[in-house]
Amino acid sequence: MDLREASLPGDAGRRGRLRIGLIGVGVIARYYLRAIEANPHGVLRAVCDLAPEKLRPFEHAGVVGTVDAGELLDSEDVDAVIINLPNDLHHEMCTAALRAGKHVCCEKPLTLRAAEAQELAALASRRGGTLFTAFHRRYNHNVLSLLQRVRARGGIRSLQVRYFEQIREHCGADAWYLDPRRCGGGVIADNGPNALDLVHLFLGDVEVERALVEYSPQGVDVRARIECASRSGAATATLLLDWEYPRGERKDVTVVSADGSVDTADMLEGFPEFKSSLYHEYVAVLDDFIHHIRVRPDRTAGDPDGVEVARLGERARAIADAVPTLQLQESA
Repeated sequence: MDLREASLPGDAGRRGRLRIGLIGVGVIARYYLRAIEANPHGVLRAVCDLAPEKLRPFEHAGVVGTVDAGELLDSEDVDAVIINLPNDLHHEMCTAALRAGKHVCCEKPLTLRAAEAQELAALASRRGGTLFTAFHRRYNHNVLSLLQRVRARGGIRSLQVRYFEQIREHCGADAWYLDPRRCGGGVIADNGPNALDLVHLFLGDVEVERALVEYSPQGVDVRARIECASRSGAATATLLLDWEYPRGERKDVTVVSADGSVDTADMLEGFPEFKSSLYHEYVAVLDDFIHHIRVRPDRTAGDPDGVEVARLGERARAIADAVPTLQLQESA
């Protein structure tokens, strides 16, 4: 179905474009803004951030800027919001947005606790609104090509996801990443959801069986090894997470198929500039968010993937064994 042929409740349906508000102009905002600019079915109408200087670039673009999220949520000129805030604020802001009648796209993780994720899904169901988590790596071109190849071969025996980066290069001025209270711990809470979502994408329902974690002196979990098994017991998965990787980035998925063949997707291949792979992924995030709102009403009553990943992340943190130094495998 052409998105332009579908309708949304109220003014958005008549205008044919989803009117979007962005809450939080942090390090990831640039990718959402580029995606909105490129999407013919969405238009940015409002931006909120506590730092007034971050609102100035929007002053001459016909976009309302505010330091008050409540003002944005009360606006009748906004149909949907993108929540791009520190992890500890996701539950509170998603709740307020859903109660205000807005469709919600939340930066991962949906919440830091599984019970809060379930609450949001139930609220979205009662309100009839879309609740959507932005697991951007599931839209990576190289990952999707691997998924297609693997499905053509049949079953999967084992899966490995490596997610290595130097967090200080990534977070810039967003110091909350390195505050365990704001982030939810560290690498498991923030990078873990993307990695767990990829496991879920390839294997379906899984359970976390073991987690090993290395902590910084400040209490941030900076390295982790998480071992999972599919519910059927037919496949295993290993997640290797590192926030202190000394050589830029390394992010890939390696699959051993049931026939013994090995295949890998490098998420960064073809994207030589730092973080440049995120641009096409967030274009797809926004496309899918609008798609859920307009043409998949059966999926607008909650976010099953976001809820499940919140559960898996909480499980990994709960059973994690601290280790003094965690050596992560660098080659498949």
